[in-house]
Amino acid sequence: MSEKKVIRIGILGFGTVGQGTWKQLTDNANSLSRILGVSLEPVRAAVRDLSKAREVEISTDQLTSDAQSIVDDPDIDVICELMGGVEVARELTLRAFANGKHVVTANKALICEHGQEMFEAAEKANVRYAFEASVAGGIPIIKVLRECLVANEFPLVYGILNGTSNYILTRMEQEGASFEEVLNDARSLGYVEADEALDLDGVDAAHKAVILAYLAHGMWYPIEDMPIEGIRRISNEDLQAARDLNCKIKLIAVIRRNFSNNHVSVGVHPALVPMDEIIARTDGVYNGVSITGTAVGTTVLTGRGAGQDPTASSVVGDIVDIVKTITGDAPPPKLLHVTPDQCSPATAREVKGSFYLRLTVDDRPGQLAQVAEALSDQEISIATVSQTLKECRNAASLILTTHKTNEHSMALAMEKLEKLPGVLEAPVLFRMFDPNGKDNS
Repeated sequence: MSEKKVIRIGILGFGTVGQGTWKQLTDNANSLSRILGVSLEPVRAAVRDLSKAREVEISTDQLTSDAQSIVDDPDIDVICELMGGVEVARELTLRAFANGKHVVTANKALICEHGQEMFEAAEKANVRYAFEASVAGGIPIIKVLRECLVANEFPLVYGILNGTSNYILTRMEQEGASFEEVLNDARSLGYVEADEALDLDGVDAAHKAVILAYLAHGMWYPIEDMPIEGIRRISNEDLQAARDLNCKIKLIAVIRRNFSNNHVSVGVHPALVPMDEIIARTDGVYNGVSITGTAVGTTVLTGRGAGQDPTASSVVGDIVDIVKTITGDAPPPKLLHVTPDQCSPATAREVKGSFYLRLTVDDRPGQLAQVAEALSDQEISIATVSQTLKECRNAASLILTTHKTNEHSMALAMEKLEKLPGVLEAPVLFRMFDPNGKDNS
């Protein structure tokens, strides 16, 4: 065991999570020392603006605007990269590895874009790159997949990975409030990223889904090939229709593997989730992840997916794991390596499921027949249909659900429906999530 008695920690980025990490390390210093047998000491933090007021008290000599000076400080053992962004964070992280420093990160975008490079660099330097805080905040999903359920293979991992979108949908569903009304409240509460597309268009959840797909299957799923859809087109009418079908609409990431051909499908999209699923009943800013393992069956984890304390808690947990490596109690985990013949992306024709479709159409005879014909041309059959008149014009709302088809056929049908005479607005399409179905052929 190492004789080192103090582990010194530098933090890159001193925003919400950085301050929370500093606070938890100082407030819990005595208990952490008793557990680990060494002291954890946060010593320096890098910020963009030295004059900015901060909630956590820290001496001016512990703050710097020169992040590289922390990475190059020989007295610092562990770097917490909590600054966000990609390229600068990548350069500093690689420099930290080269300097023999372990790194903790909450940066899902960096891992999504450069994960293979980062993990290989860490492995080459014989240091740890810990990233529990990058997915689902305070839920220990990464540790569960890497360690607790290591005896399993995973035909299905799915869940809510973005608390902001879940908060908006929950408020709309429970209160009948409009999307814009709830979005404005979410902005005022600080729930929405500065780049709102990350939350509202599914991008944040997609970054996390790439990481989960790697952990579950050892492959870096190309995000450019992933269907990514957000919540902007979900209406109160859709939420009510979902309730009528005993479902709730949730923005979910879905990762499925077909073990007969080792093809993996990954997507982020709104879906009608059956009410008896725990994920359907996971509301507000909470995240939830359901993992189906070949040995353990289904395990569901829920908790706060963002915020200072939950995310900082995950950062500190990663620091604790790193300390065990430093003291010789646990070696750095090895990378998962797969080749295309072991695991590769599924095609759109292989990804199967049922769909929910809403169209605004002219209220005239024969309109439903034209819609049915457009679907039938792609061998898509209708399971249910309902029609309501619009109040403000001579139009009707058609809501249909389909029997099982595939993503490719549905995409072709949508192209035809968009051009169909009498269709007044772009059709709205959501998936019907089936936890027991096999989306891959």
